[in-house]
Amino acid sequence: MDRDTAWALVQEFAQSERLLKHCVAVEASMRAYARSVGEDEETWGIAGMLHDFDWDACPSDDQHPEFGAAILRERGYPDVIVRAVLSHGNHTGVARESLMEKALFAVDELSGFVTAVALVRPTKSLADTDARAVRRKMKDKAFARNVNRDDLVEGAADLGVELDELIEFVVDALKPVAGQLGLVAGE
Repeated sequence: MDRDTAWALVQEFAQSERLLKHCVAVEASMRAYARSVGEDEETWGIAGMLHDFDWDACPSDDQHPEFGAAILRERGYPDVIVRAVLSHGNHTGVARESLMEKALFAVDELSGFVTAVALVRPTKSLADTDARAVRRKMKDKAFARNVNRDDLVEGAADLGVELDELIEFVVDALKPVAGQLGLVAGE
């Protein structure tokens, strides 16, 4: 299990640029979180990268992420990755038990939401995106309406951190991959 093999799997199934960028963003957030708590960056990063790899190819929304989990099992991915993928959504019934599983749930939607907020900032970058800007957009129910605000709050609570702290953490975690995400001023 290595990043290149996982990225090839993402590219095999992901059909949209948006999904590829989301996988990169969640990977970056997971790697940063693993680093901050002294866990295995590679495993956490791969879990983050693979959590939604099946989204574009999935036969129906209600089959995600079980569809992807079956592919991961077929390809020999370890159970720790498969479980993390399965537990990243509340609809699967797979309880989040490990810190990695809780972190994946917490940073998944938040990484996407932070990206969306950055894209509507005047600079269209992470440079001027912060917890205050994200919180303001959370109040606007029409903005990124597919993001469940309760999941953002629940994710931070499950990790035992304040939501603003987690938002700032994710913003900082995304900055090293801002170029790949199209979130650099002037691009």
